[in-house]
Amino acid sequence: MQVPFYGHVRQYHSLKAEIDANLQEVLESGQYVMGAMLKRFEQELAAYHGMKYAVGVGNGTDALWLAFMALGIGDGDECITTVNTFFATAEAIWIAGATAVFVDSDPRTNCIDPALIEAAITPRTKAIVPVHLYGQCADMKAIRRIADRHNLAVIEDNAQAIGARGDTFKIGELSDAVCTSFIIQKNLGTFGDGGAVVTDNEKVDRVIRKLRNHGSDRRSCHSFGFNSRLDDLHAGVLSAKLKKIDEWNDLRRHWAARYTAGLAGVQRLALPYETPGYHHVFHLYVIETREPAQRDRLLEFLNRHGIDAKCHYPIAIHQQEGYSWGKAARVATPLANSERNAGCCISLPMFPELTEQEVDYTVAKLREWDRA
Repeated sequence: MQVPFYGHVRQYHSLKAEIDANLQEVLESGQYVMGAMLKRFEQELAAYHGMKYAVGVGNGTDALWLAFMALGIGDGDECITTVNTFFATAEAIWIAGATAVFVDSDPRTNCIDPALIEAAITPRTKAIVPVHLYGQCADMKAIRRIADRHNLAVIEDNAQAIGARGDTFKIGELSDAVCTSFIIQKNLGTFGDGGAVVTDNEKVDRVIRKLRNHGSDRRSCHSFGFNSRLDDLHAGVLSAKLKKIDEWNDLRRHWAARYTAGLAGVQRLALPYETPGYHHVFHLYVIETREPAQRDRLLEFLNRHGIDAKCHYPIAIHQQEGYSWGKAARVATPLANSERNAGCCISLPMFPELTEQEVDYTVAKLREWDRA
């Protein structure tokens, strides 16, 4: 049996009429960049988050560094974040001209450990950048309290967790800006690259709108800026899909629960932890082997049996070749939890259009390996 990791084509066919209609509307309009469809999607995205503003940009990396710039973060400043995330989180800090300061992750959630943040703060610290890893919210209440005590901005890297929430908070409620990615494999993904910044801060929204468009807010008038615009074709795809995101997230939670129930009692694997009361949206369903030496053997075993499992992220940022390129980086705590996660993690197939047969086959093969 073959179990794919992604369900892009299945998802397209499930929503083909709506997506095709939006694309046709854009094509017939003649407005393919900064047009009516982008404006509509931005309004829909802001409303979905319960926030005032959403501005579409070229990708999730741009969303982060444009948010940093809009908040005045740059040369000489520091941003505190973690290393067990996609490289772009640190990369965006470096592009903005700031220093990435790394602290370890919580061993259960693999999100940033708030208990380690305060000791990493210096007079140069300007922001905390929590990543909602794998689809689960970081402890935003604790992070907001720390930020308030030290007058710091909070920028959420929410590339993996649209629709997630905490026990008494929503994503965006406790931060200055929420940055997201719409690359195809995300819970809300387009057919290519895309990103957005969602915020209640009028200045952040206004500045990013200019920065994304060559520093222009009216034709032929420019200040300093870049070219980072979410085009209307992508906005049309995303507008059609946004209406289904909660339903799709519920399906991800359903398949995650089936994985967890099926794998109950395994001895050589650790299963995902869901913070009690939180709404995890399982962008990824990540298991961990007990020892790093076992991870590659299990991954090879699954792939050999037709299960397209992958690793997110097998090399922590401070161990990447590009880490030396960043230069402006500081490791503020031991990173044992993050390094363990990188060495032991395996992502199982996870998308709304999975079938019972595919999940159960994956479970059966994992149990077979666990017994060996």
